[in-house]
Amino acid sequence: MVEQDVNNLNEDPELDELQAINYARELSSLYRSEKEKRLQLESANQKLKIANEELSLLRSRLEQENNYLREEVQGEFGDAGIIGESPCFQEVLTQIIQISQTDAPVLIEGETGTGKELIARAIHEKSRRKDRPLIKVNCPAVPHELFESEFFGHMKGAFTGAISERMGRFQLADSGTLFLDEVSEIPLGLQSKLLRVLQEGCFEKVGDDKTRKVDVRIIAASNRNFEEEMEKGRFRKDLYYRLGVALIFVPPLRERKEDIPLLANHFREKFAKTLNRPCSPFSAYNIEQLQDYDWPGNIRELQNVIERALIVSVDGNISFDLKSKKPSPDVASTGEVIPDELRKSQEKENVRAALEKCSWKIYGPGGAAEMLGVQPATLAYRIKKMGLKK
Repeated sequence: MVEQDVNNLNEDPELDELQAINYARELSSLYRSEKEKRLQLESANQKLKIANEELSLLRSRLEQENNYLREEVQGEFGDAGIIGESPCFQEVLTQIIQISQTDAPVLIEGETGTGKELIARAIHEKSRRKDRPLIKVNCPAVPHELFESEFFGHMKGAFTGAISERMGRFQLADSGTLFLDEVSEIPLGLQSKLLRVLQEGCFEKVGDDKTRKVDVRIIAASNRNFEEEMEKGRFRKDLYYRLGVALIFVPPLRERKEDIPLLANHFREKFAKTLNRPCSPFSAYNIEQLQDYDWPGNIRELQNVIERALIVSVDGNISFDLKSKKPSPDVASTGEVIPDELRKSQEKENVRAALEKCSWKIYGPGGAAEMLGVQPATLAYRIKKMGLKK
């Protein structure tokens, strides 16, 4: 269009010079306007193309995130050995996610070998403190006379052998997390000082009057019966309630046998690599053997059994030498198989009968846990799971 108008200008002899100039300016303005519109259109098309690409990337990312979230509870913890699909363990994983978003003290209860330290690490790694240290204190390994120095540090010359100033675990864990493994082993005399740090966030080094402030999250763990420890005066009730603001009970492996195949395969793959040993997949009989055993040592024992089996395996074929549980008298005498729902109902009534006989006392001598031959924490978990109420 613009080129045609320019040709018309050149072919019209009647236009004077001024008209020609004005007409040329108009054509030039029109040309620039059309050029700007064309550039704007090209820019809009380019922006639309970029937006479509970003939308495509976003859609792909959302799909990946959805896939990740679907596997989050399991896959997120798998590398740490925190594995399980049973309802009771899924509840633990959900608690880890919820509790990690807070700074509340955490008390993890469970039998030896259930993975309490792994859970403590998972809570730390998912918390806002993950870029700060997780400091562990193995309480049973600390001599009683050195507990205060271990926790709070000491000044030079504070006691015989204190040849230099030393930082305690609380200072090392400042802005991070302090994990107290087997916290029930802390001497009674030091428990009040630990309670003070929990409540006020301050302490003094041994041999120093200066009060220091720290920002530390406490995660504690124990396999002890706290009710019994408190009844016997070995553990302060106020410290227990302060530590247990967020409470996690880790069920024993015998309570989550449906997780044994997952755990066993995880350890099989792990040790096949570290030991550089060939290993065939587990047979159905292998899995049956593992699930038929009660695992008093829990996951730690399962891990050791798998590792030992791989070491002595021949041509990658694994076998286990486990003492299987004996069949119940009812099954042994009648040969009848009890349906799972009936078994659960009988177990529930058995627990209820024990509770009623003990006036709903769970812990301590003469308690229902002692009568049933289980850990009090395990019984407390079963009562909650069964929905039993007084």
